[in-house]
Formats: sequence, C-alpha cells, structure tokens
Amino acid sequence: MSEKKRKLVVFSGAGMSAESGISTFRDSGGLWEKHSIEEVATPQAFGQNPKKVLEFYNHRRRQLYEVEPNEAHYKIAELDTKFDTTVITQNVDNLHERAGSERVLHLHGELDKGRSSVDETVIVDLKGKDIKLGDKAPDGSQLRPHVVWFGEAVPAMSEAMEEVQKAEILIVVGTSLQVYPAAGLVDVCNPDCEIYYIDPQGEPWPNPKLTVIKEKASIGMKKLAQKFNL
Repeated sequence: MSEKKRKLVVFSGAGMSAESGISTFRDSGGLWEKHSIEEVATPQAFGQNPKKVLEFYNHRRRQLYEVEPNEAHYKIAELDTKFDTTVITQNVDNLHERAGSERVLHLHGELDKGRSSVDETVIVDLKGKDIKLGDKAPDGSQLRPHVVWFGEAVPAMSEAMEEVQKAEILIVVGTSLQVYPAAGLVDVCNPDCEIYYIDPQGEPWPNPKLTVIKEKASIGMKKLAQKFNL
C-alpha cells in the first residue's frame, strides 16, 4: 500500500508573476499599465466606460501569451509528485497551470476567461481572444472579464480557507500579505502546520512553526525543493 501524501498548500501572489515579466499594480507607483485602479478595476469603471475596461484586460490577456512560467512555477508543479498539493493564487494569469500544477484555485478570477455581467457563475473560456462590446455571455448579457474587481466579493475564499485549514504544510510565496481578505488565509492554519514564507524582505509574523526564506520566488522555491528532496 502506498504511503498517504501529506497535504500541502501553496499560497502565491504577484511576485511569482513578476519574475515572468507580468507587471503588478504595487510595483508601478499606484498605476497599473498607466491606469489607476478606479479607471479599470472596479464595477463602477465598467459601468461608466466598458470599452476602456475591456481594452485594458484585452491588452493584459495578450501579454499573458508573451510570457512563460518561471522556475518558481515549475518547482511548485513538482510538489505534486511528493505531496497532495493545492495551489491558491491571487494571480489571474494561467502560469501555474502552464507549468503543470493540476489543482489551482484562483481567488481573484482568471484573465483568460470571461463571464456574464449579471451572473458570476456563467463563465466561458476565451482561449486568448479579446472581449469586445456586444460580445454576449450564454445568458445574453455583455461578456466581461472573469476577474474579481475592487469592491467585489471573493467567491473562492471559503473554499480556500477550507484548503488551508487541512494543510500540513503551507508555502507562502510572492505575496507581501497586504491584500485582504486573501492575506487572512494564514490565520486559519491549524497549530501544527509547517509554514514557509518566501519573500526578499522576509518580514515574518509570529508563529513558532514559521520558516522564513529571504529570497525572490524562483530562488526560494529552488531552495525549498531541495529541502523536500525534489
């Protein structure tokens, strides 16, 4: 009988994607591709100027296919061979999946999907295509990006909390843990969970089970993979 794999959860953020060349909001002086979040990342913005919002996300979607997963993504995918692994990510790109991770939970949606503008459960796969004004979701409403905007609920949060609560090992990588409610996930770990925090700044929170690796995502994950004999 094969030995049961330990439950491992990876919680990843924008620092992962940044190493692949995807720009992040926090790294660009409060602007995101030269736009403020109020212009392109709120329901109000979509209501006032849907064409501008759609063009912004179309550009980001095209950019997604100009970049590749980096070593951190591949090292995380390798964890599947040894652990019962779930990736929870704040990122809307598909780089974890392209690197080979099989179970990925996107907290803030997925850039390469669209959804109904009235029913968040009606979702379509865009396969790299643009969304234009007049493009309809299956329910007949205007198609919009399948991205959680500022001010909107995070539908996947309850499922993410359940995954973290079951974790025996938690790896936090590429996130400064400043964006809530996602940052609160680390607070629901069980007391015996081993936690690894990979961050160049290495500002840990109090936890006796916490190991801090002061490196960027790719180097930190390489070191952790070696620790796990991968």
